[in-house]
Amino acid sequence: MQHWTEEITPKNSLLDLKLKEVWHYRDLMFMFVKRDFVTFYKQTILGPLWFFVQPLLTTIMYVIVFGNIAKISTDGLPPILFYLCGITFWNYFSECFTKTSTVFKDNANMFGKVYFPRLVMPLSIVFSGLIKLSIQFLLFILLLLWYMYQSANVHPNLYILLTPYLVILMAVIALGAGMIISSLTTKYKDLIFLITFGIQLLMYATPVIYPISSLPEKYAFIIKANPLSAVIETFRFAFTGSGTFSWMHLGYSSVFAFALLAIGAIIFNKVEKTFMDTV
Repeated sequence: MQHWTEEITPKNSLLDLKLKEVWHYRDLMFMFVKRDFVTFYKQTILGPLWFFVQPLLTTIMYVIVFGNIAKISTDGLPPILFYLCGITFWNYFSECFTKTSTVFKDNANMFGKVYFPRLVMPLSIVFSGLIKLSIQFLLFILLLLWYMYQSANVHPNLYILLTPYLVILMAVIALGAGMIISSLTTKYKDLIFLITFGIQLLMYATPVIYPISSLPEKYAFIIKANPLSAVIETFRFAFTGSGTFSWMHLGYSSVFAFALLAIGAIIFNKVEKTFMDTV
């Protein structure tokens, strides 16, 4: 009688993420992380400097369009610091969500040839995004220190300690929503075309380019219903002292994030069993 070192069987529980198996394949996950990081700047002129250039160019464009032309309030903060604060976190969410949303489609050939826990792929996207976030976060900190040296109206506070949790919330929301969309795109490919358009609309529904305090109450209520709003506002409040902070709103975002992750895990586990038949 043969004894197999690895036995692949269908999952019995939809909530079973097989985290032990994911840990067993951690080397593969880190290989994917390295691949994503290297391929981002491979065969480019500026190389890793693109991690700095991209948010800087975006910030300058926002300052010109939304600050100088549209005259949107920045809550008394220097415009460059205000926009870079929102862009730093938003870029992380946007990239994780967009890439996770097409993980089945983008890796169909690999999934069809070799077995590994499918959860490894979206997790590698989240972790590779952390590298880019860290670099852009460093840029934000340097700019923050500069404005503090210039005695600008910037007042960091102890809520900075919430930063790791805010990053986790962003990752969880992106992972949960991305797994749901990715699972649906195996059958409804039209959703792929809506992802880029939808992520742009979602940015305008999140206080990235404007503070919640500048909105009329009837619109502020709608924006606060967006679970990403409390994360961005808390981040901005912690590092600049400007904006709003509410434990209730952050609690709402936390409940929403982990509920979304649970739903995403259920749908992802259900679809991964048969997605090769429809992708």
